[in-house]
Amino acid sequence: MKKLLTFIGLSLISNSLYSQGSPDYGNGLKVNLNQQGDKYVRFILWDQFWLRNTQMNPGSMVGGEPTDNSWSLGNRRLRALAYAQISKRYMILAHFGINNQTFINGGGSGTSGTGSYGNGKKPQMFFHDAWNEYAVILPGEAGKFSLSLGAGLHYYMGLSRMTMASTLNFLTVDSPIFTWPLIDNSDQFARQLGMFAKGKYGKLEYRFSLNKPFATDLTPTNVTDPSKAVAVDNNGNPNFSKAGYVEYQFLDEESNLLPFKVGSYLGTKKVFNVGAGFYHQKDGTRTSVNSNIEKHDITLVAVDAFTDIPLGNAKNKMAVSAYAGYYNYQFGPNYIRNLGIMNIASADPNFIGDKAIAGPGNLQPTIGTGNIIYAQAGLLLPSQAEKPKIRIQPFAAYTHKNFEAFDKSSSQFDVGANWFIDGHHAKITTQYSTRPMYTSPTESPKSKGEFIVQFQIYL
Repeated sequence: MKKLLTFIGLSLISNSLYSQGSPDYGNGLKVNLNQQGDKYVRFILWDQFWLRNTQMNPGSMVGGEPTDNSWSLGNRRLRALAYAQISKRYMILAHFGINNQTFINGGGSGTSGTGSYGNGKKPQMFFHDAWNEYAVILPGEAGKFSLSLGAGLHYYMGLSRMTMASTLNFLTVDSPIFTWPLIDNSDQFARQLGMFAKGKYGKLEYRFSLNKPFATDLTPTNVTDPSKAVAVDNNGNPNFSKAGYVEYQFLDEESNLLPFKVGSYLGTKKVFNVGAGFYHQKDGTRTSVNSNIEKHDITLVAVDAFTDIPLGNAKNKMAVSAYAGYYNYQFGPNYIRNLGIMNIASADPNFIGDKAIAGPGNLQPTIGTGNIIYAQAGLLLPSQAEKPKIRIQPFAAYTHKNFEAFDKSSSQFDVGANWFIDGHHAKITTQYSTRPMYTSPTESPKSKGEFIVQFQIYL
């Protein structure tokens, strides 16, 4: 009877591939398709809900009223993912859900205002990933070498570890966003349509892809002074993009079954990796000088390092997690993108004073031509309990941006803590973040702040 239940139902065998710092989770929602358990379907469900207090950029209003500070609630992510190992070589995956639903925006199309659709209601559900994958050379078949090929809407976008980060196990409350440098311009929420190859050679892991970027058609502002030209996303009939990432895993090897890179193992692995990556698309942006259009390549490179080390031999002792990366972005002259996660504000037309160049709300210069240095570190505090109900992990992060569009560079930081109820499967994250606010491209930026409480659950 037990064998039958295992075959048709949920496998409960412990497997570190699925565990996210919980001693009780096991394989999660996994349906075996044979008695051996090597053919199966796995389901992952998660929600990240935010409570925020935001210092607004000058010239902001919410709900038609001017404001310099606002509380908000929102679904940062509400997702479902399923993948099936049809045979030992063939796997399919689908990932869909919603992002960034607040009380005032992120809703579906339809009539706005009271009732019906519009504003924050009934957000659009869409596919984040959908691909097929075939293992040409399985691990062990050709010594140290393995190779899988796949195609579809995929996340193997090269550049850096955090460009392919899992959203389930961030160290901080979220991604710094600039690590997804094409986000929703020439990609679909950090994904593109294309083909990829992945595998390992011993402790060296590799990922490469060839993709057709999504079309962009922004019109560049015409200028007469070439030094004032500003590149915008306009790729016409896009040239294929090329992306890749390689890393050497000095200590424990990480799973590469899925593309999603773990942000914090909570001491369940001993990891130290060094990696490098790139992304390139010919003629990805355009400028206009004296009505003459010039095309520019998008060339992005990065190097990074990641470590997650348990401290002490006893169970539930401390662990340190850290990441550092250097990013060089070339999008064309003075390219800049101003982004704000779940921005609820609009511009106040009656505001008098120095407005933020980025715009209202929590918009900030996030991505641009130039250089970015990023580092984060966290410490999982010890617990004496055999199965502690709560583990605490304080963390901090620092970002330094030097963009061509501004004469002065900017620095910002995040500080907070993860409060683990059941590893990453049930946790609360508290974080305070600063962001740069430019009112002039020639002067140093001022600083604004944001406090976030995130409630996360995932199966």
